[in-house]
Amino acid sequence: MKMGNMDNSIEVTDLVTQYGDRVVLKKISFAIPRGKNTVILGGSGCGKSTLLKHLIGLLKPTSGKILINGKDTTVMNEDEFNEVRKRMGVLFQGAALLNSMTLEENVALPMREHTKLEDSTIQIMVRMKLDLVGLSGFGKFYPSQLSGGMKKRAGIARAMALDPEFLFFDEPSAGLDPVTAAGLDELIVNLRNVFKMTIVVVTHELPSVFMIADCVIMLDRGEVLFAGSLEELKASGNERIRMFLERRPETETYSPEDYFRFIAGN
Repeated sequence: MKMGNMDNSIEVTDLVTQYGDRVVLKKISFAIPRGKNTVILGGSGCGKSTLLKHLIGLLKPTSGKILINGKDTTVMNEDEFNEVRKRMGVLFQGAALLNSMTLEENVALPMREHTKLEDSTIQIMVRMKLDLVGLSGFGKFYPSQLSGGMKKRAGIARAMALDPEFLFFDEPSAGLDPVTAAGLDELIVNLRNVFKMTIVVVTHELPSVFMIADCVIMLDRGEVLFAGSLEELKASGNERIRMFLERRPETETYSPEDYFRFIAGN
């Protein structure tokens, strides 16, 4: 994960995000290795969702660089970044499926928007993607007819539609029972093993971290507290990391003003 390494697919350097007087990300730097599962970890309000929005181009940082395959996306215009987006698949927290479309239509949408494939070819590819995530036979179903876990799987199928180089997941286990969450974690691991994609997962769910992570970027109060392998994270003696991994509560007390400032930042 060393900066400047050709084995890195994403490198973030001195990234700052500021809203008015509030600094959300404080000059953070790290690298994401190619073909691995990297988890962005941290508690509520630490800046991990803001960071994800920068990586997928939904937000521009105040300053700093984000290199994807060596190209700085922070200086790209919308058309230039759209070309980068075609190599990305994203699963948003609520799956973000279009309720008026069947699963087949949802998965086919990126292919219809960004390719000139014939309809017969698209239909074949859609069936392949749904089969890949364990939803073979559910193509005619609407999102409202599915469980939460099935919606997440359908979202992954759509994210995989254009055979992306990068997959980004925003809290994939949120709202799922432990068994369903474990099945989704297993799917994420299988996608890495089979397709050798670079996968970035934002989460605070420790069971998922321990199952899927090759590497971990841990944020704390807008700063990078840790960047390294999962085994290095587990072995860390840092008190803030130990508190998180051992689920120990904060011992600090906050004034009402501090509390409401914290809530406003989440």
